[in-house]
Parts: sequence; C-alpha cells; structure tokens
Amino acid sequence: MKHAFLDEYSGLQSPIHQLDPRAKLVGFIALIIICVTTPPDLYIAFAAYLGLELVLLIMSRLPWKHVLKRMLIVLPFILVVAVFLPFFNKGGGSYNLGPLTVSGHGLLVLWNVAAKSTVSVLAVILLSSTTPFPELLKGMEKLKVPHLLTTIMSFMYRYIFVLMDELQRMRRARDSRGWSGRWLWHAKVIGHMIAALFLRSYERGERVYAAMLARGYDGGVRTIYLYDFGAVELGFVALVTLFPLAARLIVGG
Repeated sequence: MKHAFLDEYSGLQSPIHQLDPRAKLVGFIALIIICVTTPPDLYIAFAAYLGLELVLLIMSRLPWKHVLKRMLIVLPFILVVAVFLPFFNKGGGSYNLGPLTVSGHGLLVLWNVAAKSTVSVLAVILLSSTTPFPELLKGMEKLKVPHLLTTIMSFMYRYIFVLMDELQRMRRARDSRGWSGRWLWHAKVIGHMIAALFLRSYERGERVYAAMLARGYDGGVRTIYLYDFGAVELGFVALVTLFPLAARLIVGG
C-alpha cells in the first residue's frame, strides 16, 4: 500500500515542522477566520495574508511543486463555480467583453471567492504538509476536540489505504478476465465491484472491532505526546494571528 501522498513531506526538518501541532492548528485556523471575514475591497489586506503564507512556506522548505499540485486539486472546483458569478450578479456597473456583459458587483464577488479560497487552501496545505496526521489528531485531542471525532478521523486515515489496496486487487482481477468497459451495459460490473467492496469493508470492520475489543480497547489510543507549547509556539500564534489582524485593521481604517 502506497500512502505517502498524505504525509510525504511532514517529516522534513524546518522551524514550522518542529512546532507543536496545537500552535499550528490555532494559528492557521485563526488566519482562515480573519481572511474569510475580511471585506472583499481590502485588497492590500489579502496581499498581506498571502505574503505571510509565502514566508511560512519558504520557512517550511516544502517543494513548490508539491504545494501547487495540492492547490490545483481543490481550487479549480471552487473557481469553476465562481467564474459564472459576474454574468448573473447585477449592480456595480457593467462591462462588455465582446458579446458578453459582466457586472462590477459580480467581478467583486469572483475576486472575493478567489482570494479567500486561495489563502484558506494554502493555509490548510501548510498545516497538513508540515504535521504528520497522527500528531495532528493528537494536537486536536489536546485542544479538547470531541474524542469521537478524532477517533473517526484516526480510523479513516488508517483504513482508507486498506480499502484502496482492496480496490486495486479487485481492479486487477477484473482486468485479468478481459473486461473492456466500452459499452453502457458493462457498467453492471462496476456496480458489482462497489457492492463487493462495501461488503468486504463492512466485514473487515467487524473483524477489526472484535480484535480490538479482545485486546482491551476502551475507546482511547494512548501515545506519548512529544511536543511542548513554549515561547516559540506562542510567538508563532501571535505572528499568524496578530499580523493579519493588524493588516486588516490598518487597511480598513
């Protein structure tokens, strides 16, 4: 099973990687909240948010190709919807683009969606790419996130790769039997595969749960927490929170 795409660069050595996961969670979530609540006409404030993230990206030593690849997974879905807004929103004047007419208010909404989604997605990428997922979950537990939520996310992270491996075996078995999939009625095979995968997943889950109970599982996973929330973490939270907040207040007057 190949599953390094989630934690591919979380083991790098950089000042951002070494921070307590709680500091990164609080800092990046605060940055996202400040960004999404910023009025769309404060252009310099959005430039300050993006500039701060670029500085953190350089400090984290993450490959630019890796970051851009992850952004291209999410942003097109958002922008494909937002790109039609200038043609339907009214107000703020109108501009002719050949046979098409766009509204000024619609362009402002498009800018608003594009800017906020870019900053927010980049913040999530910085958080997830500099923190191993198990440690991120442990940090969430330390911040008193509901235990049921972190447990579900933990099992999802662990067993989604098992299901992907099971799906790959089913695909190889299907292709080895000469399946071509050229015609509509061949979709029946896909339906059978989905049903079989669901049943196998359910049965595997029952077996895993029974095995965990047999080993004394009581709803919690006890691990050693190796991080400490010190002066460096406090400085990081202050930087990521107070700098964008100050930029917003100064630009907004």
